[in-house]
Amino acid sequence: MKLKSPSPYIKLLTHALTISVLLAIGACSQNAPNEQEHTEEEGHAEALELSESQMHAVGITLGKIESKNLKSVVKANGQLDVPPQNKAEVHPLIGGVVRKIFVLEGSYVRKGQTLVMLENPDYVQIQQDYLASKSALVFATREYERQKELMAAKAGTGKVFEQAEANYTAEQSRFRTLTRQLGQMGISVNALNKGAVITQIAVTAPINGVVGHIPVTTGSFAETTQVLMNITDNSKIHCDLLVYEKDLFKVKTGQQVDFILTNQNNQQITGKIYGVNKNFEADTKAVIAHALIDNRSNKDLIPGMYVSASINVGNHTTRAVPLDAVVSAQGKSYIFMVDDTPEKEGHHQEEEAENGQSKEPEKHYRFKQMEVATGVSDLGYIEITPLTELAQDVVIVTKGAFYVQSKGAGGSEHGGH
Repeated sequence: MKLKSPSPYIKLLTHALTISVLLAIGACSQNAPNEQEHTEEEGHAEALELSESQMHAVGITLGKIESKNLKSVVKANGQLDVPPQNKAEVHPLIGGVVRKIFVLEGSYVRKGQTLVMLENPDYVQIQQDYLASKSALVFATREYERQKELMAAKAGTGKVFEQAEANYTAEQSRFRTLTRQLGQMGISVNALNKGAVITQIAVTAPINGVVGHIPVTTGSFAETTQVLMNITDNSKIHCDLLVYEKDLFKVKTGQQVDFILTNQNNQQITGKIYGVNKNFEADTKAVIAHALIDNRSNKDLIPGMYVSASINVGNHTTRAVPLDAVVSAQGKSYIFMVDDTPEKEGHHQEEEAENGQSKEPEKHYRFKQMEVATGVSDLGYIEITPLTELAQDVVIVTKGAFYVQSKGAGGSEHGGH
């Protein structure tokens, strides 16, 4: 079957429809950028505007970026410790059975205070050796003096005199050694000379401090290598801070340090650098800086506590604003500058007072948010570096920036748009 060709009328209609569609598409293409630009312009035009009365109600104040001489600091972390001379492990000089323990863990003890009583038959043997040596020394002394007199009278022989002198010297040395050993054991020589032989000796505290772990029990045998207990004197507690290579040459002896006890509700203490190591710690590019702690407030400081520290390494002049002028959002810091001060327009027209007299229009301020980089803070001010160049006389919000930020985040109900 042979199809008939379209009539001229249908061809004309089809051609007209095609032209109309193409014109519509072209019009849409031309209008789309304008609509996008209009939307962007509207988004860019959004600004926060506040009246003077609103600013006064919430305490917003204006001012300028200032030049301040702020304290420069080096941040460091570390932990508390005590010098080696303020830590002690208590050992017996001669092993013995623990007969009595006089202190508890956590007790404060003073140097020389009795901690433990030990018992051993060897203690009696040492005292007997001392008494025997004392008698032998008396005999050796007499014999030495007699031979010395004979030699002076040329009635003695040199060999006998030399033997008497050697015996006297040897017995004198042995007697002194035993006397010193008894003194170290805490046995009174004077009491022993009067016949007071003892079977138990006291182990005393070598330093002032707080008793730590006590691993021994009553009735156990304590060898000379056995630790009876630990004692720590926290009066000289200090902080070991890790200072990294980039800050190494800024840190010096005598600099002030502010500490925060990381795990103790951020308690604050102060101190001073008294020494800096000259070698890097293993596996780190950091050295240890030692700081004495001013603990006049008698905080319960314990070795091993972690701290965050700010080391005062000097002052420098920088652009700064009050702390209340800076707000943070999504990891960035901002200030608010006064963009302009528009007069009341539209819904800001002059209002009539109750007495029928007109009053002056209230001034409104428009604010623009500016991102800044922050630095050290001191004396209620914080160092800032604007990421966009600002005029020297720019006016900013110096107090109440948080309120301005919250108003901006909540919409522009008070704005001019």
